[in-house]
Amino acid sequence: MPDPNRRTANTIKQRIGYVTLVVRDYDEAIAFYTEIVGFDLIEDTALGKGKRWVLVAPPGNPGTGLLLARAASPEQEARIGDQTGGRVFLFLYTDDFERDYEALQSRGVVFEEAPRREPYGVVAVFKDLYGNRWDLLELARD
Repeated sequence: MPDPNRRTANTIKQRIGYVTLVVRDYDEAIAFYTEIVGFDLIEDTALGKGKRWVLVAPPGNPGTGLLLARAASPEQEARIGDQTGGRVFLFLYTDDFERDYEALQSRGVVFEEAPRREPYGVVAVFKDLYGNRWDLLELARD
């Protein structure tokens, strides 16, 4: 008899929906991610008492998006721009590295390094307006 607690790829359908990014201000974060990075604003709903549900995502992205959450305490404010202790935090995949690298640079995105070729693809690290580190990454084709 099959174990009902055993999970297999055929029985569990899960995915990461949103990743919370702690921000200083909703509107400045929306402006950066939509105007500079080129993401779409998916939702901006007032929840009362100054709180909002703000979702942004790369254009045409059916998967994971960012939930922009304004810091609500001194502890949260201290994490703005350093949610991962200085490690790369998020990975922005692209189908055309040069196109997106040049577009991001032209809109003022600061890259920490020149693009480099790795076994897994072409990558360069950039920082968002708060200092969070991102990889812009075009995966190697098989």
